[in-house]
Amino acid sequence: MTDTLDPEDRKIVTLARSARARNGVPEGAAVRDETGRTYVAGTVALDSLRLSALQTAVAMAVASGAKSLEAAAVVSEAESLADGDLAAVRDLGGASTPVLLAGVDGAVRVSATAG
Repeated sequence: MTDTLDPEDRKIVTLARSARARNGVPEGAAVRDETGRTYVAGTVALDSLRLSALQTAVAMAVASGAKSLEAAAVVSEAESLADGDLAAVRDLGGASTPVLLAGVDGAVRVSATAG
């Protein structure tokens, strides 16, 4: 599936994979906003705050003034997208926003919408 991805979607998968590896966290994520800007994040696991990588990337987009999302990607060992991740993407991007789940090797395993 990764070979057939749009180059911009391939880019956010690559950025998510890099964030995971660079930070040594369980997940990496990237989102692309309505202007084409990307926001990259890893899992946040503090005693007082726990966010998945995708929730963190969405929060970064919101904090930077994004009004909507074009696409989202998460790299994880998980087999499916978490409901909380889909909800965060849906809140900012809407139900039809594409969400990609890739394995740690970068191969996309799930392509869904936030809806």
